[in-house]
Amino acid sequence: MALSEHEQRLLDQLEQQLHADDPKFAHSMASDTRKSMSTRRLVIGSLITIAGILVLLAGIVNQNILIGVAGFLIMGGGVYFATTKSKQLDQGQPAGRPTKAPTGGKSGFMASLEDKWDERKRDQS
Repeated sequence: MALSEHEQRLLDQLEQQLHADDPKFAHSMASDTRKSMSTRRLVIGSLITIAGILVLLAGIVNQNILIGVAGFLIMGGGVYFATTKSKQLDQGQPAGRPTKAPTGGKSGFMASLEDKWDERKRDQS
């Protein structure tokens, strides 16, 4: 369900306030799709993992420890590759970060929310 225009504005204001109050926490909680796991890396890592399992099984069938260890290392490398982020994605500014600080400060923001709350209460009565 999509948010209404009013709800979206309130959410944007809350997000800006969070960035102003605690930018480190806001940065850690930002949902940036570019920083999420890459589908390409996941597929390639899965294929490498499957290849590692096959090499491991070949080592077991041939009763060769070195081939089995190599297969295990390949398998581990594939899992590591699939679950890590690309270094290219870590560069740049996060998308959820506001470009300039909100005006009015905390008291102005809270006052506007309280006014809106009071207005809703009056409308319900």
